[in-house]
Amino acid sequence: MQITELEHKLQFDDPINIQFTSGTTGAPKAATLTHHNIVNNAYFVGLQMKMSAADRMCIPVPMYHCFGMVLGTLCCVTHGATMVFTSAGFDAHTVLKVVQEEHCTMLHGVPTMFIAELDQADFADYDLTTLRSGIMAGAPCPVELMKRVINEMHLNEITIAYGMTETGPVSFQTSVDDSEDRRVTTVGRVLGHVEVKIVDDSGRMVPCGTAGELLTRGYCVMREYWGDKEKTRQAIDEAHWIASGDIATLDEEGYCQIVGRIKDMLIRGGENIFPREIEEFLYTHPKIEQVEVIGVPDKKYGEQVCAWIKLHEGESLNEQEIQKFCRGKIAHFKIPYHIRFVTSFPMTVTGKVQKYRMREIMSKDLDIC
Repeated sequence: MQITELEHKLQFDDPINIQFTSGTTGAPKAATLTHHNIVNNAYFVGLQMKMSAADRMCIPVPMYHCFGMVLGTLCCVTHGATMVFTSAGFDAHTVLKVVQEEHCTMLHGVPTMFIAELDQADFADYDLTTLRSGIMAGAPCPVELMKRVINEMHLNEITIAYGMTETGPVSFQTSVDDSEDRRVTTVGRVLGHVEVKIVDDSGRMVPCGTAGELLTRGYCVMREYWGDKEKTRQAIDEAHWIASGDIATLDEEGYCQIVGRIKDMLIRGGENIFPREIEEFLYTHPKIEQVEVIGVPDKKYGEQVCAWIKLHEGESLNEQEIQKFCRGKIAHFKIPYHIRFVTSFPMTVTGKVQKYRMREIMSKDLDIC
């Protein structure tokens, strides 16, 4: 009865959800999303995974985040799939147990969640053979991690999704029909009814294969930042394009690669360096479980490359061994100068690494030194 009454009161472009951004680069902002934004986005995302009523989706990501709300629950609603919730908070052991017991066919997660699941001491004891697809998103997805997820977790059709809270959230996604190479090295192609462009510093579109800032336009773009006209004006231009803050390239077939975030880019002695390239290389070291690269202040070069590294349990490395591993394989100015071995990273509640906090910590420690 209440639903019937509401149907006559609501319009498709009315606000339905105020979704806070993750706060990986600063204070969270309140993105105002409409029915039009999130219902359509969930439907098109599900198409990329070939979802059906036969699927059982394991959803360990938070419901108060776009990942859990749109790519999880709403995806299942728009395609008639079963939702399987693991626990009130993320626990890697519980996820593996639930996937096995509930015969889940899909599994969602940010990269740090998949890393934790793969690193469970009893990982090999779980039967995950019912899994086929899902989404890894929310943060840059390392190539080596994607390969492990495909080969060790039976997620042969897992997809990568890319977007922003402000775009409801997905604008790019790989498809289950894409080659493994496309699914591990790109974020796929733009979703239906969404427009994107890549621009240079002057706001002019660049040719295919040229790096620039990625902008998005279409049904998925939020109405506003709640109660903040100035921030909304800064984010969305008069033509309704929203800037991502990410540097990307598009190839001639429309596949997108994310090079890095503008705010994460560091400049060492005049050389522009994107941390993701260094992270991807360091992930190829068999002893490294997780790595995050940042720039820290340096009197001589302006900034220096700093790597925080978490090793697999029981492994050991030192700074000299890391630098030797890099030498001759990546440019000399990209080799980490500062290396810190850690057991954890500063994180948001949704499992994303807060690089701005890492920079604060390192800057303070280096000043002390």
